[in-house]
Amino acid sequence: MINIHALLKAMIDQNASDLHMRCGVVPIMRLNGDLFKIGSEAISFENMDTMLRTLLTPEQYNKFQRDSEIDFAAKLPGVGRFRINAFRQRGTPAMAVRSIKVEIPNFSELALPSVIMDIAMKKRGMILVTGTTGSGKSTLLASMIDHINASTSVNIVTIEDPIEFLHRDKRSIIAQREIGTDAPSFNNALRACFRQDPDIILIGEMRDCETIETAMSAADTGHLVMSTLHTMNTTETITRIISFFPPHQHDQIRLVLSNVLVAIISLRLLPRIDGRGRIPACEILINHAAVAEYILNPEKSHLILPAISEGHTQYGSQSFDQSLLQMYQDELISLDVAKQSASNPDDFELAVKGVSGTSDRRWMT
Repeated sequence: MINIHALLKAMIDQNASDLHMRCGVVPIMRLNGDLFKIGSEAISFENMDTMLRTLLTPEQYNKFQRDSEIDFAAKLPGVGRFRINAFRQRGTPAMAVRSIKVEIPNFSELALPSVIMDIAMKKRGMILVTGTTGSGKSTLLASMIDHINASTSVNIVTIEDPIEFLHRDKRSIIAQREIGTDAPSFNNALRACFRQDPDIILIGEMRDCETIETAMSAADTGHLVMSTLHTMNTTETITRIISFFPPHQHDQIRLVLSNVLVAIISLRLLPRIDGRGRIPACEILINHAAVAEYILNPEKSHLILPAISEGHTQYGSQSFDQSLLQMYQDELISLDVAKQSASNPDDFELAVKGVSGTSDRRWMT
């Protein structure tokens, strides 16, 4: 029988980011973006049920039996912390496990532009970190919160599902609330948060229009709100937020968003050229008068991406292609990886050769 503790320890020892377990299938780990089988023994239904009972409290196990899905965090003393989603597929239980680093990484370890720390120190508004699952959103937010915690005296409330990184009070005080344990839902916890005198509110994920609307209201009334969305880039993020709402509200949402948005940071992990794991490429939209106008007016939305590129020198914003070019010039990623990830490979190749692309004339500034 496969032992869950042994699997989790192997995951940490091999520095795997994820572990996938399904009945009738050999356990699979994700290493540097690729999937690898662990051993040759498939997981039986009984084995999976035993592993679930080992990891879940009786209350959580009953909830899983009732709802067929549950998110939770687990800690293995001396090994590490894990974020786990248990679910059913083809009528049988399965698990997806994400390794969470116990120590909150210092921002300097993340290889991201320093302007992000300037963004984190804003006093009010909304900061969004976006990207696909596993792109480093939670890690970046934890690092930003830790920087704030060490730098200034504020009251921080986090609302997470589940809690991943554990923060200790430094100069600031931090309350961490977990959905399902400390609050029934993101929206309920967010509404209750207003009675807790917060300066900064971190929402693990904005999943519905009620949460987004309440979060924007909090940002509009003087709080700093930080959250995530599963979107690929900054312009898609703006479109996604607006699309959560019915058409008759779009103009109002555009108005509020154009006023409260501080920045959107979008992440993509790419393989390092030295083979030592992956490194984030980063698109950064910083809101200023022109961007706010483009958000407000749907007929000018297409101007947001050029504004990102053109604001690189003055505001510290950058497009993904600018990020890729810098990473390639710093010999962090290969030319093939950079071109495959570029929004316009032809323009990117011209930029590498020192020629400005026609669709983005100031993209290297």
